[in-house]
Amino acid sequence: MPQAPKKASSPRPRPAGRIAPRPRAPVFITGASGFVGRALMTRFAALGAEVRGVDLVADPARNVVAGNVAAAGAWQRHAAGCELVIHAAAVVSNAAPAQLYREVSLGSVRHALDAAIAGGASRFVQVSSIAAYGLDFDGVLDERAPIALLSGYPYCDAKAASEHPALAAHAAGEMACTVVRPGDVYGPGSRPWVLLPLEMMRKHQFLLPAGGNGVFSPVYIDTLVDGIVAAATQPAGAGQIFNLTDGADVSCREFFGYHHRWLGRSGDPLILPTAAARAIITAGAVVMNRVLKQHTEISAGSLAMLMRRGSYSIDKAQSLLGYAPQVSLAEGMARTEAWLRAQGLIGR
Repeated sequence: MPQAPKKASSPRPRPAGRIAPRPRAPVFITGASGFVGRALMTRFAALGAEVRGVDLVADPARNVVAGNVAAAGAWQRHAAGCELVIHAAAVVSNAAPAQLYREVSLGSVRHALDAAIAGGASRFVQVSSIAAYGLDFDGVLDERAPIALLSGYPYCDAKAASEHPALAAHAAGEMACTVVRPGDVYGPGSRPWVLLPLEMMRKHQFLLPAGGNGVFSPVYIDTLVDGIVAAATQPAGAGQIFNLTDGADVSCREFFGYHHRWLGRSGDPLILPTAAARAIITAGAVVMNRVLKQHTEISAGSLAMLMRRGSYSIDKAQSLLGYAPQVSLAEGMARTEAWLRAQGLIGR
């Protein structure tokens, strides 16, 4: 049975002041076949870096090995010699079992850190989420705001908890670490914010609570990758947390109106008062999960994400990293629509 890399009893400190990884240096990415992980692999390869990754299924053509990051294993040796490790693997769901969040979203962070330390990396990036702040707040939050560890929503709590091992490793001098909190990531191939809403609209299962006025904080995938690369490769990013959104919030009515029109429908998606939406979501989840035994993203957490009132500041990323979102919502949605049509996922 493959042995995990031997963990050093007293790892050599990697202080924050150490020069950040060069864009062309070897890079290792977990969750390499996921939406964000794949985009990062593509970008670093374009920058001339040797790129490696791990995911549940191997992809030799892309230098991705098979491995379950929830446990130590042979996959960790694939990071040997990489100067940068980006941990993008996580459970992307509002309706997963609690144990899966504990094992993957939280438990995997230490395993990825161990791989980075054993492999000699100089920077580790933990991909968290704006969900770490929870879903029930007003105003605009920056990185100094408290995170939510008892929000009642497992996805949010798992994202918040996932940051701790990375920040603790940085504080202990084990590794220069950075945490990024992406906004609502969309673009070609996005499951939660493109493919899944389309599927639900086709089945007449999609609805918007709060009159469609919930606040949505999108970030186009290419813009997010810009921010992650900057956070990972600039010395100013070490030991820091960054919110990464497009910096332009929209209503859920506006964002999901694009999906509605892609399907050739007029008007708005189904919009309901919150109380009615909550009753429907609760009943729908019971029917799908308990009666039909089918997994569904219909959940209280999903509903709460569409009812947010607050937003997130990107001032820190702009001032420290020079982060400058370039893709407007209209342009990002146009690119997404073109991809959907090319893939035959919506009509021509």
